Amino acid sequence: MNTRYIDLVNQTFDFPQEEFTLQSDKLLFHQIDLMQIIEQYGTPLKFTYLPQISNNIQRAKQWFASAMKNVDYKGNYHYCYCTKSSHFKFVINEVLKNDVHIETSSAFDVDIVESLKKEDKITDSTFILCNGFKRKQYITNIARLINNGHHNCIPIIDNYEELPLLTNEINTKFKVGIRIASEEEPKFEFYTSRLGIGYKNIVRFYNEQIKDNSQVELKMLHFFINTGIRDTAYYWNELLKCLKVYINLKKVCPTLDSLNIGGGFPIKNSLAFDFDYQYLVEEIVHQIQTACNEANVDAPDIFTEFGSFTVGESGGMIYEVLYQKQQNDREKWNMINSSFITTLTDSWAINKRFVMLPINRWNDSYERVLLGGLTCDSDDYYNSEQHINAIYLPKYNENKRLYIGFFNTGAYQETLGGYGGLQHCLIPAPKHIIIDKDENGNTTTQLFRPQQTNIDFLEILGYDVDNEKLVPNHNSIKANHY
Repeated sequence: MNTRYIDLVNQTFDFPQEEFTLQSDKLLFHQIDLMQIIEQYGTPLKFTYLPQISNNIQRAKQWFASAMKNVDYKGNYHYCYCTKSSHFKFVINEVLKNDVHIETSSAFDVDIVESLKKEDKITDSTFILCNGFKRKQYITNIARLINNGHHNCIPIIDNYEELPLLTNEINTKFKVGIRIASEEEPKFEFYTSRLGIGYKNIVRFYNEQIKDNSQVELKMLHFFINTGIRDTAYYWNELLKCLKVYINLKKVCPTLDSLNIGGGFPIKNSLAFDFDYQYLVEEIVHQIQTACNEANVDAPDIFTEFGSFTVGESGGMIYEVLYQKQQNDREKWNMINSSFITTLTDSWAINKRFVMLPINRWNDSYERVLLGGLTCDSDDYYNSEQHINAIYLPKYNENKRLYIGFFNTGAYQETLGGYGGLQHCLIPAPKHIIIDKDENGNTTTQLFRPQQTNIDFLEILGYDVDNEKLVPNHNSIKANHY
């Protein structure tokens, strides 16, 4: 009878997979021995595997290059990274190794861009697409960037007030885009996105505010829907509506030459994940090409703004199961040594699913469990509502430690969780390590931030801290190679 955890996985999924393999009864992630990482750094532990960022960027570039070649597409493709997915410098440094561009959403993003320019990570030829609702400081920072010579900075107009504000502060000719306020799926509580300008008003807005303005050149039409890029009737219908707007606008605006289709590629959330990215890209490119050919207008350059797709699959969290509580005849709670509310914010806020697997003991028998965090909040759990299926793990044994990993958590969790600040019930943020490959292909690890300490919390809360009496509750760890 097959009762081991490895038997359960083999019966349910195709395994091993590209990023997940086994060595004895231990899980390897991209051939990295996670138990060795645990022994070196302890848990709870957050990690970022940098090579996966470049891998996903190159995959997307290849999909678009192949699709454009197949239909003899005349326009160019530009990959932009959506910085709000992860602002960490080590992430953006990895992103910028791949000849990509940047999409921003706030005033402070522009400060980051200027810092990267000083280090020659970004040049004036890099497109900086400035999205979002623009308050005064954001307008001022965009104007400063353009006035200093970055003419590939393109503010995407979100509402009727923004263009006059920009022209008041920019002292040179500049390019802009217009964001379409897309219509949402019927299940949404509202009909139209709060972002952008309505389909029917785009051409009128151009005629009234841009056409006769010698300072402004319209370059781009921006299109994005909340559900992302999916093979659904809703997505294709919205794309066709967007293309109609582009074509009508192009006929009255010769400078318009770019279509930004936003982001929204899904990332792997279970071992059963199956998504045909190449097909979706080919169909998007084909529909753009066909619509433009039928209207006798030039096909646009295509921009994308992938955020979660860029960084999501680079991140992971590792916990230890501390204890098991059996609360009734059927429910067993495995308590982890951290909190889902503070470390995997999306898991409880929007029931986002992640790949969850044990790190060790794959040859042990398994049981169905619920996972609970350390806070006293009833929402601090992870179960089948968030997970793709019921959760099974190797049976709890107080004499055999069990470690579990959540994978593809690299987008948004730190910023949504208030990285470096207060955490619910004062649960400390875990240590964070960076995993990379050196020039010889060997794995390297580096401690980016230690676990938060009692001193960190007290200082944030405004308490007097006697550093002689209070001892930080973590050990300093130096960077290591193996």
